[in-house]
Amino acid sequence: MSFQPIKGRGAQHHTINKFLEHHHEVCDDFLEFCLKEGETAQKSKTTFIETFPKTIVNKVNSPDIGMGYSLNPYQGCEHGCVYCYARNSHEYWGYNSGLDFEQKVLVKRNAPELLEAHFLKKSWQAETIVLSGNTDCYQPVEKKLQITKALLELFLKYKHPVAIITKNGLIKRDLETLKALAQDNLIHVSLSITTLNENIRRVLEPRTSTIAQRLKTIELLSENGIPVNIMMAPIIPAINSHEILPMAEQVSKRGASSMAYTIVRLNGSIGEVFTKWIKSALPDRADKVLHQIASCHGGNLNDSKYGRRMKGDGNIAIQIQQQFSIAKRKYFKDKERKPLNKSLFETERAKLAHSKNGQLRLF
Repeated sequence: MSFQPIKGRGAQHHTINKFLEHHHEVCDDFLEFCLKEGETAQKSKTTFIETFPKTIVNKVNSPDIGMGYSLNPYQGCEHGCVYCYARNSHEYWGYNSGLDFEQKVLVKRNAPELLEAHFLKKSWQAETIVLSGNTDCYQPVEKKLQITKALLELFLKYKHPVAIITKNGLIKRDLETLKALAQDNLIHVSLSITTLNENIRRVLEPRTSTIAQRLKTIELLSENGIPVNIMMAPIIPAINSHEILPMAEQVSKRGASSMAYTIVRLNGSIGEVFTKWIKSALPDRADKVLHQIASCHGGNLNDSKYGRRMKGDGNIAIQIQQQFSIAKRKYFKDKERKPLNKSLFETERAKLAHSKNGQLRLF
């Protein structure tokens, strides 16, 4: 039987979780025995699983990530980006980095409560906290659950700096809160746009916002004084590496203040997920793409060395770096992004704590 891709999913199979001693093979054909005549098996339903962590703000120790603290209201991501580095982290929860990562999303409903408790710690001094350091805080289920919305309202309440990384136009829903944060220079938004080609977007990032929606999002945010950085991440040789200059031109004229990139690296079982995907989705260029990715990482699909892993090395990596330098000089020459304001938090926290204590004394 010829391979039939699972529509709306990036990963096309269940990988093996290396942390589990035993595993089982998933046979979708078994579902046929449970169906009535004329029915078809539903292979792409997403399950949302509530978790109750004790803390929500994570210190990021990697020296080349560019963030000190992160907060992820969701683990796993229905966007289904086939290259996503966060896939491996799903194994720590007992799931796999393939279809499980997209179909079993862990939800932290108590995230706002935990964030406020974190703000009230006397030892906490304001440092930028990044929403979506691992998985997207605006993935589709956020439209219903509104956890990210509640978190942003807390950042505004305490006047605490926050940065967001997303590839979903749903961020426009929270425009009023973002505008209020921007008035005190408390918000940076990084919008991820990997390609301008909608056909590539559909197979590479199946449940993300369209390219047109993301370009409109840049315009709306920038028009309202919210600084927008564009993450062309990752750049995948022979898929989107030729789009660097066109991308820079398009996002700059829509108001983006800066642009950054990473080169794809396929660590852990992501290499298996990506390889199976590209051989089914883009078979005509699969070998070329895999070979060029490996050429950026010393002959391997993966690379874990700090300082090198994000940008790669070798001729192709150098060419990408040179194109990016040209793009920044041409389209972002007179643009800059200011550091976020950390000075308001202490005063606002003290004010809120005093008000809270006063209310308690009434009882």
